Amino acid sequence: MRKRRILGSALLSFVMGISMFATAAFGQQTSNQESYRVLIHGPANEKAKAKASFGVRWDFESKGFTTTVNAQQYQALLNNKNLTIERLPELQFISNTELAARPKVTAVSGPSDQTPWGIQAIYNDPAITKTLGGNGIKVAVLDTGVNVSHVDLTSNVEQCKDFSQSKTPLVEGSCVDGNGHGTHVSGTVLANGGSSGQGIYGVAPEAKLWSYKVLNNRGSGYSDDIATAIRKVADEATRTGSHVIISMSLGSSVKDSLISSAVDYAYGKGVLIVAAAGNDGPASNTIGYPGGLANVVAVAALENVQENTTYRIADFSSRGNPNTDGDYVIQERDVEVSAPGRAIESTWKDGGYNTISGTSMATPHVSGLAAKIWAANPSWSNLQLRSELQNRAKLYDIKGGSGSATGDDYASGFGFPRVK
Repeated sequence: MRKRRILGSALLSFVMGISMFATAAFGQQTSNQESYRVLIHGPANEKAKAKASFGVRWDFESKGFTTTVNAQQYQALLNNKNLTIERLPELQFISNTELAARPKVTAVSGPSDQTPWGIQAIYNDPAITKTLGGNGIKVAVLDTGVNVSHVDLTSNVEQCKDFSQSKTPLVEGSCVDGNGHGTHVSGTVLANGGSSGQGIYGVAPEAKLWSYKVLNNRGSGYSDDIATAIRKVADEATRTGSHVIISMSLGSSVKDSLISSAVDYAYGKGVLIVAAAGNDGPASNTIGYPGGLANVVAVAALENVQENTTYRIADFSSRGNPNTDGDYVIQERDVEVSAPGRAIESTWKDGGYNTISGTSMATPHVSGLAAKIWAANPSWSNLQLRSELQNRAKLYDIKGGSGSATGDDYASGFGFPRVK
């Protein structure tokens, strides 16, 4: 990992393919050209002075406000006894394509299979040729954006917002994906085969996509941008009267207060939140955040291998707490369900298709399934929808792979929820 000179805080990891949760190396020297995203809170009069001096990126009211400062300004803030300063985590990915079935990320022009193995598995139908469902449901994918012109996605895009720009906190109508990850996970949720019907299919092709770009094209972003995007989704759900699912294939080894609060806010507004467990397995207690939050459905990754008559949990998939095995109760840092995550083919940023692996790829399978179920049961709350996902997972218990066991286990959670 390339070391960065920073003054503190844990480095967050973006779960891209086989990405891994990590901690930043700490440097000793800084320059005024380096910038830091900080959360500032304290007495109202002192915050007002700081706002006037440094400007405001996002105002979290009682929790403080965020801004970007250089090293000298950061040190001056630390010396101000009237303010409390918190250095915010920077989200960054460490890419490892070893398990992506190719030595480097290279997109292809046409899909090798219109209904890849993950779609066949979640539909429990190896002969399926196209998918249906999700009508009326919105899926907010918080990621690197999306290729809004991709033939398999363009008719599904309903909202497009960019929270990742350094100079402008929010750019409406922009969500350009220069990375590929966001386009890939969006396709798994709701790709519709394209106007010709020759493209790839996601789990719920009739759902609408809200693409909220919270990570830049390098896969880096800040927790305040992510937290604000989560809150924006919840407010938009209320404004439009929509059923909305948030899908986040990103994570951190550290629990962030702004993101945690935003998750609680959205969950209380009726939004279902689904997130990746992480790629730091097979050791126990390696699940990251926000997947590890109790109000988030944490998704582990399966591979296309049969073991003990079920799919096998991937070794790279993060595990939860073994002390809570068998209780069928979701607590903090518990894996909830599992879904296909190794060698997943989907849409790519250049209009083609690509195959990558990770709990990032498992997460949109569950988000798409949730959209499909909710569309068929529009009177349900997000709590009822979550209960249905859990009940379906129990019907297909995972017994393959390290840490898997009969019933609720720390590797695969309740099991693999499916269409049927």
